[in-house]
Amino acid sequence: MNVKKLVGFLAIALLVFYVFTQPDTAAGNIQSIGTTLRNGAESVIRFLNQLVV
Repeated sequence: MNVKKLVGFLAIALLVFYVFTQPDTAAGNIQSIGTTLRNGAESVIRFLNQLVV
């Protein structure tokens, strides 16, 4: 079996295990990641707007 496939399968298995064993914590972490990504995107947009103005 390819090592990349094995590592990917193990990562997915751990993620599924985490969601099943600690759903509230997993949901909070996903929300936190989403907030961080949104804030980063807004910062990039502000930066680009400042370049244009």
